[in-house]
Amino acid sequence: MKHPTLAHAGIPIAPSLDSTLADDGVQPRVAPNKQRLVRISALAVLVALTISLVARLLVYLINLVTNLVFHGELALNYHSPATNHLGLWVILMPALGGLLVSLMAIYGSKAIRGHGIPEAMEQILTNQSRIKPSIMYLKPLSAAISIGTGGPFGAEGPIIATGGALGSTLGQLINITHHERKVLLAAGATAGMSAIFGTPIAAVFLAIELLLFEFSPRSLLPVALACITGAAGHHLLFEQGPVFEMPALLAPSNGALATYSAIGLLVGLASVVITKIVYFIEDSFEKLPIHWAWWPALGGLAVGGIGYFAPRTLGVGYENITTVLSGNAPLSLLLSLCLLKFASWAISLGSGTSGGTLAPLLTIGGATGALLGVAIKHFFPASDIVLPLAALVGMAAMFAGASRALLTSIVFAVESTGQAQALLPLLGACTGAYLVSFLLMGNTIMTEKIARRGVKTPVDYEPDLLDKVNVGRVLQNGMVAISTDNSIREVREWTERDSERTGPHLVIVNPDGSFAGIVSTVALAGWHADEHAPISALLQPRSSTVLATDTLRTAVERMARENVDVLPVLSPGSKALVSGVISYRDILTAYKNRLEDDGKMAPHISLKRKSLRVLLRGQALFQKQKSEIE
Repeated sequence: MKHPTLAHAGIPIAPSLDSTLADDGVQPRVAPNKQRLVRISALAVLVALTISLVARLLVYLINLVTNLVFHGELALNYHSPATNHLGLWVILMPALGGLLVSLMAIYGSKAIRGHGIPEAMEQILTNQSRIKPSIMYLKPLSAAISIGTGGPFGAEGPIIATGGALGSTLGQLINITHHERKVLLAAGATAGMSAIFGTPIAAVFLAIELLLFEFSPRSLLPVALACITGAAGHHLLFEQGPVFEMPALLAPSNGALATYSAIGLLVGLASVVITKIVYFIEDSFEKLPIHWAWWPALGGLAVGGIGYFAPRTLGVGYENITTVLSGNAPLSLLLSLCLLKFASWAISLGSGTSGGTLAPLLTIGGATGALLGVAIKHFFPASDIVLPLAALVGMAAMFAGASRALLTSIVFAVESTGQAQALLPLLGACTGAYLVSFLLMGNTIMTEKIARRGVKTPVDYEPDLLDKVNVGRVLQNGMVAISTDNSIREVREWTERDSERTGPHLVIVNPDGSFAGIVSTVALAGWHADEHAPISALLQPRSSTVLATDTLRTAVERMARENVDVLPVLSPGSKALVSGVISYRDILTAYKNRLEDDGKMAPHISLKRKSLRVLLRGQALFQKQKSEIE
């Protein structure tokens, strides 16, 4: 018998590894397809161009409905619903809008109800990023009716949902992967946000934190190009410069930074309360003994009633944000926007109408931050904080706490106002709000609804543990390779005589040293035909291989693709050697060990009592010498 050779001695493979792998049906590792990336990026830009035009049309449509309902005129220019002269009739207008939205939901699609972003997240996580094509026109139309009749929402929520539906629909019409469809969905959604606000960097972060749940070139590049295109559309179709103008800010002092951070903590606490109240109201509507189609109308009555006493709570209200950021808003307006705008928005959103969250949260947060700034200036006159910056950090911290989109909140506040000096205060305030929200709230305003349906939203963006370990670190020493010249009887006798060195699979090599395949010891033991047949008769169907330098993730992907539970491992180089066999059990063991290592407490340095006395004695001697020199 030709005795098996130990693998660590090195068994040469055929001189040309690539040709050998191709002949054996083994697929070499393929680099990411850059042509497909270019194609998806081009499609993302196309989606962004389209959604920029849709954003402009949506704003025109909202203005048209607003002017017809509150001013009785046919015009596309914006006129605030707060200047209406309807008297008590204003109470009925939001209710009428809610009723129309319900009819669209019944005869169109129920998916038009709600925020917009949570619905997109759910489709990404559960439905392979498939959104009904009808949402492309039903969502903006329902939002225009809801907002135009006084709904306290902004245009960004509906356009994000519309852009996501556009990208998803395009991804369903062409032959692309589920991941590529997700990228197009995220590109359309964030390009819509960029088109409304002109904030491309914040839109990219929004995609990463709330839609993509990853940070990789195959996702980042198409989304970034789409957001740049959306920003260009904003500058072309809307206006140049920051969307929210405010006085120029100076660099704050250290004391002011601490104060702004404290404001962020308080606003973060408020964001937790606001989120819980919104879903409490939604739960209350679900307990009503009437059909859900009547809920938006009931919510609209509340919106109209509040709007009668506080007209500036009606409609989009972007001008309210600008007024708050100016630092000159009267106290009555700040209280109205902080309390009444919140009540109007929470009731309307909880009723299930078509709306959003971003603009209302910014308004409420800005007013809250300004009120806290007024209180601080009143009780601590020496404080050097300024009200515009207090309002800005409150605005960003509210969104950071409610959504936990930390980076999006910070960058959005800087981009939308053009105030680079606010970066440090925003970082402190938004981090504080995020911390409070993370400690006190299990889900966010974006994820609570889908979490109740059993959908878990990713919150960690760290690399997979399997990406951190390569195959070579998992292999055990002592692997045995067997020549195809050996007979089944010879191999069986050897395995019985040396069972300690026999694993569940045997590596088989050709006489020239090239890799032939693997044989299961179970198949070997169960062979009852001609025992003098060569061992090659038991070779398993052609399988893939991995290099010792490949990651465990690569090994798992190939096992799943080939539907096998073991893979031969080759060493890298022009004369690659068979290094061993890796099984799924080896990978699970390595994964378990790495998890245990990550959870272990790191060793710490401790000073023994004797060492501490020596250290203190040395410090005393140093102080004595220093005093003598002086």
